[in-house]
Amino acid sequence: MNNRITRFIKDWMLPLAMIVGASAYLIYIQIPALAPAGPFLYRTVAFLQPALLFCLLFLTFCRISPKDMRPRKWHLWLLLFQTLGFILLAVAHILLKGSHSAVLLESAMLMIICPTATAASVITGKLGGDMPGLTTYLILINLVTAIVVPLFVPIIHPAQDTTFVVAFSMIMAKVFPLLICPCILAWIVRFTMPKFHKKIVRYENLPFNLWAVGLMLAILMTTRSIVHSDVPVIYQIGIAAVSLLCCIVQFACGKLIGRHYGAAITAGQSLGQKNTVFAIWMGYTFMTPVTSIAGGFYSIWHNVFNSWQLYRKRKNDEAGLPSVQE
Repeated sequence: MNNRITRFIKDWMLPLAMIVGASAYLIYIQIPALAPAGPFLYRTVAFLQPALLFCLLFLTFCRISPKDMRPRKWHLWLLLFQTLGFILLAVAHILLKGSHSAVLLESAMLMIICPTATAASVITGKLGGDMPGLTTYLILINLVTAIVVPLFVPIIHPAQDTTFVVAFSMIMAKVFPLLICPCILAWIVRFTMPKFHKKIVRYENLPFNLWAVGLMLAILMTTRSIVHSDVPVIYQIGIAAVSLLCCIVQFACGKLIGRHYGAAITAGQSLGQKNTVFAIWMGYTFMTPVTSIAGGFYSIWHNVFNSWQLYRKRKNDEAGLPSVQE
């Protein structure tokens, strides 16, 4: 019986993490006695989320040799897709400024330019993809985002008086500690502490388990954001629909582009799985604040799709059928 329960939890870890995260917050708001603990709980989650992402990236970089982190041909096409997509939407936003569609366009802009999720390498590895290739793209798209977004923010929202240098510095300050620092630390461990490095990489499921905890916290915060949002329901529905459409298009285009280079899984995850925490931050920092909930909705969509992909792979493996090929 215990083995069956353990197997069930292992097989459905991501959906269970999402259900637990959403349920935990919905239960919390129904118990008034817990209200005084709210500020402490919020600070705890705010600390744990980046800490888990740091550990996750550190473990990922430990598993990847620096020599494998080289640009791939499909990287250029994905960078062009995100950059040109963002620019075209920005131009449309400028032309339609003041209309009710502006918020939806901003939501789409965020979802297109948003960098790859730090946990995407974990899912890619589980699906049989190229972890070094995705991790290299993760670094590239963060650098591109740090350049492209500051170029257009002053045009889209000139009243905010945010210059390129200020916006670039803000994004790099957000990106550097959680992207470059784990990389540097992992390589220091690899080359100076080989015995410790071998022990770390021995725990194959640790990154996935950490991501499950991180996902639970992300969905908890997403639920909190949606519950307390004062955005009219019609706009919430519109933003949810836009984020769903962006999710479908980016996974589909990523897989289509990647298939030409034998990297369908990796390119699909690189383009489709987003750093939604970063998207939420960009929304309330650079765009109309209401657009931040687009990241929350996207977090639901891409994790539902990832759960289905992992389920399909597991079923194929059990049946002895070939998995989805790169």
